Formats: sequence, structure tokens, C-alpha cells
Amino acid sequence: MVSFLRGKAALPELSSSRLVLRELALRDQSEWLELRSANAIWLKPWDPTNPLGAPEPMSFRQMLIGKRAAAHEGSGYSWIMTLPLLNRSHPPIIGQISVSGIQYGAARTASIGYWVDGAHAGFGLVPEACALVIDHCFQSLALHRLEINIRPENAASLRVVEKLGFRDEGLRKGFLHIDGQWRDHRTFALNREELHSSMLERIC
Repeated sequence: MVSFLRGKAALPELSSSRLVLRELALRDQSEWLELRSANAIWLKPWDPTNPLGAPEPMSFRQMLIGKRAAAHEGSGYSWIMTLPLLNRSHPPIIGQISVSGIQYGAARTASIGYWVDGAHAGFGLVPEACALVIDHCFQSLALHRLEINIRPENAASLRVVEKLGFRDEGLRKGFLHIDGQWRDHRTFALNREELHSSMLERIC
């Protein structure tokens, strides 16, 4: 398992003028866990939970193995957001963004999810990270449809999809188990043909 984690990265780095998105690695364990701990209260209302009760806690290593396996299978991809402007030799982690539920065949669709450090919220970094991932999904993975599911109470994420130009497809009742309960979500989506430039160009 160690050699599996230390092998070649399962997904490419994506970068903009401010951000570098890269694969989470073993060396990130302390920094990632500290960031999650520092943001526990900030993220709690939006974090997924297990409807069957708290399972055995997953170790950082187990999480990495699962993410690397999903990337190799093509069923999901996950990047950490880093900010080189703060430290070019060791860009700090400021959040994470994932593509999950990838379906190929006739659908070619997936969902995008993310979280960001509370100290870095409100600076347009999440839309920028989403733009990088959207361009990768449409251009490199040849997906056709992407969706982002948001709790109606999450004003910050509603601003993200507004900036990205995703259309509102309506309310899904009890769609995901979040913060201990089944929560309603609004689904926002975008098809490839609706984007007439790169997403990064659209938002910059």
C-alpha cells in the first residue's frame, strides 16, 4: 500500500494565476489534519455524515488509498487547493475540490464538491478552483454535464454557482445526509455546449 501511495500521481496538477491544484499526498497529513481541525466549526453545517451512524474513523492513509484508487479507476478525482502566493517553496493548503459519481457511456456526467478554509473564503478562490476542474472535466475527460448540489442555506456556495453560470435545476428533497440529517439541496448544472470559452476565461 505504501508503494501504491508513493507511486506516480494519479491525476495532473491544474493551475491558474493564483492557485495550484494537486493530488493529496502522505507528506500533507499534518497540514491537512490541522486545517480540517481549525475549520471544524466552519465546515460542520456542510460536511457529509453517515445516515447509518458513525463508522470506524478512517485514517489519513486509508483516505488517500481510496482517493488514489478512485482516480485510477476513473470514478472520481480529488485535488487540494494550494496558494503559491503565500509561500512559493511550500504553498499552503487552503481547501479541497473533488469530482465524484463519474458516469461515462451515454451520460458522461459527474458532480463537483469542495470545501475551503474559512480564512480564505470570499476572495473568489473557490470559483477559480471550480473553473480549473470544470475545464479539465470538459476538455480532458470529455464529460458532457457537471452538477453542483448546494443546501439552500449555503449563501456562499450559491454565489459560486452564480459566478460560474450554472443553471438552477430545482430542489431535491432530502438529497444528502449532511450534519446529521437528510438535507434538501438545490441542483445546479452545466452542459459542455453551454460553455463557449474555457470556464477560467469566463470568470476572469
